[in-house]
Amino acid sequence: MAEEWTTLRELLLPAAAATGRGRHGRGVEAALREAIRGGQLAPGTRLPSSRDLAGQLGIARGTVTAAYGQLVAEGFLTSRRGSGTAVAESLGCTVAGPVPDRVSAPRWRFDLRPGLPALSAFPRHEWVAATRQALFALPDEALGYPDPAGLPELRAELAGYLGRVRAVTTTPDDIVITHGAAEGLSLLGGVLARHGHEVVGMEDPGHEGQVELLRVNGLAACPVPVDGDGIRVDALRATRCRAVVITAAHQFPMGTALQPDRRHALLAWARERDGLVIEDDYDAEHRYDRPALRAMQAMDPARVVYVGSVSKTLAPALRLGWLVLPPALRADVVERKRLTDLGCSPLPQAAFAHLLRTGGYDRHLRRTRLLYRRRRDALLAAVAEYLPDWQPVGIAAGLHVLLRLPDALNDSVVAQRIAERGGYVPALSEYARGAAGAPYPGLVVGYAATSADRLRAAVIEIAAACNASAT
Repeated sequence: MAEEWTTLRELLLPAAAATGRGRHGRGVEAALREAIRGGQLAPGTRLPSSRDLAGQLGIARGTVTAAYGQLVAEGFLTSRRGSGTAVAESLGCTVAGPVPDRVSAPRWRFDLRPGLPALSAFPRHEWVAATRQALFALPDEALGYPDPAGLPELRAELAGYLGRVRAVTTTPDDIVITHGAAEGLSLLGGVLARHGHEVVGMEDPGHEGQVELLRVNGLAACPVPVDGDGIRVDALRATRCRAVVITAAHQFPMGTALQPDRRHALLAWARERDGLVIEDDYDAEHRYDRPALRAMQAMDPARVVYVGSVSKTLAPALRLGWLVLPPALRADVVERKRLTDLGCSPLPQAAFAHLLRTGGYDRHLRRTRLLYRRRRDALLAAVAEYLPDWQPVGIAAGLHVLLRLPDALNDSVVAQRIAERGGYVPALSEYARGAAGAPYPGLVVGYAATSADRLRAAVIEIAAACNASAT
């Protein structure tokens, strides 16, 4: 009967095990030195105790103690009573091999990019408590490979929530949980390509990330112009598209809501073409001066896919989203999800289900609506004071506002001037896809992640940049 092998802190040293080198002190020294120099053992890595490593290598404890002592003397290791033995931190720059260049995003003095919620407002305590409660409640079998469609408890809670706040017509079986809206659109792109679609209509101006997600799935994007009433269905009819992606509740980046007559016309187009409307409801929870219109999905669940996530309400880092699918697409999407990553982790799903069930998510949204409304008001008050010729466009909703510039200005030049003063505010023209370009010069200003005082300071800097360029 073989002896039971066990260890407290495993360390694999092939060089020490080879040809019996590990039975001699110098062999252990050389193997450890080689592992440190070669990068196998990074600076700060804790090593097993001398007794533990001796047991792993099948040698005397004194041999390991002597090897550790020699490497401490040479500066490769550090040893402190009560803390054990570790690779010296000072060796961080001596590891062999090239060190890759670190690519990091630029650090702006003020960053007003759209699409980010107030990350400092993330309900950390509530999320920790929800995670703890959900983990205790999960049965053991829920910790195995997940249902690719998503945790049943979360799908049930989402069906009730979406029906209550967005009038979405759904059952838990219609919902598929995804790693954010981005994966949802990617899954749909793959299924549409398999069903014979070659081109998908996209709002113009619109989000470039959506185009990229469709392109990697073999689909071409067809820009369809947007005006003050939303996507122009007459222009969509002139294309060969049988599917279109829209942001009906709060168009990105124009900030308009798709008007009722356009909604009906869009659904009529989908029925005529045997087509599909993909409704990205990315920030519909944030409305500041009016109740929300119901989701388009409620008007024709067989022709509309509803896409949602917590990226604009809680935090993008959670990577948690959902699709509400027509029955004709569900099986294909679930199978593609299974083949892509086997399904999303049940733990954050269970935590989010707990927040929905206990009202924690609603309470968080009430807090952030008030916060974002104050920040939006502070931004527009500063614009009215320092840039009175710049006009806000669209409804009071979401995490961004479009500022229309005087026609004589070039928004790309203005954005560049702002960048030279340490700020980031994207130009409307960056989001234009069609040959005609953006309908007018503008800046797309995200305000949710920036305090009211910093927003005011940013507007003063923007005004200074514009005045400097004018002179």
